[in-house]
Amino acid sequence: MVKENGQVSLKHALYGHQKPVLTVSWSPDDSQLLTYGQEEVIRRWDANSGECLHVYEKYGIGLISCGWFPDGKGIFAGMTDRSICLWDLDGRDLKCWKGQITLRISEMAITDDGMRIISICRGSTILLLDREAKFERLIEKADMITSFSLSEDNKFLLVNLINQEIHLWNIEGDPKLVSKYKGHKRTQFVIRSCFGGFGQTFNASGSEDSQIWNRCSGDLLVALPGHSRAVNCVSWNLVNLHMLASASDDRTIRIWGLDNLNLKTRDHCNGAIHHCNGSS
Repeated sequence: MVKENGQVSLKHALYGHQKPVLTVSWSPDDSQLLTYGQEEVIRRWDANSGECLHVYEKYGIGLISCGWFPDGKGIFAGMTDRSICLWDLDGRDLKCWKGQITLRISEMAITDDGMRIISICRGSTILLLDREAKFERLIEKADMITSFSLSEDNKFLLVNLINQEIHLWNIEGDPKLVSKYKGHKRTQFVIRSCFGGFGQTFNASGSEDSQIWNRCSGDLLVALPGHSRAVNCVSWNLVNLHMLASASDDRTIRIWGLDNLNLKTRDHCNGAIHHCNGSS
């Protein structure tokens, strides 16, 4: 969190997972966090108190991806049995299905209208499925895709590759490669990235530390040390744009803020980048 004097401090360390934490995600209203352990369970946390509010699991089945409904009233998950399951916040099953799109559920996202599902369907291919029009498009890469992140406006994807690069794609119409980001370190682990900041002008990624890039220029702005092992995932707060969370193999989740000096520098940068983001 950010104190009145501009210093950054750790707000909570959340404990409970028995295996490495692979994903952390803020709720749309920024009051809660969603995390899951490797092929373990999903935990929903109160971001203010640090209390675990609910644990989601399927008996005998592990979870390998999860996320919030756009309205924050439910969650979805990809399962080790190749199914996709939806729950309300109290853990009641809303829907669970298998199909051609669920051949590989190592990563998945749903657009705000609920009509488009995005998933990694093969090691080097992302499937863009329009459920209503029953139309499919593909993003195919030469290198293996380890994870991706969907922008808030549903127009862009951040794609993490096994070659230690992150690629930005515009998925409006025919998918187009916009930019590439380098600098994070990844060997044998899945590392996740996210959009963040005002107008989602910044990209953040896990690594041996947490790293933040300027989305348009590709410049590496800051690295955040603190975890004792690899950072698997970062998630930028959707309401408090000065706050992000990181999840690590050290089995903890850390919540960070940006100091006043950095905020002043970035305010100018944010205003200058809107045209680049929208026109790429």
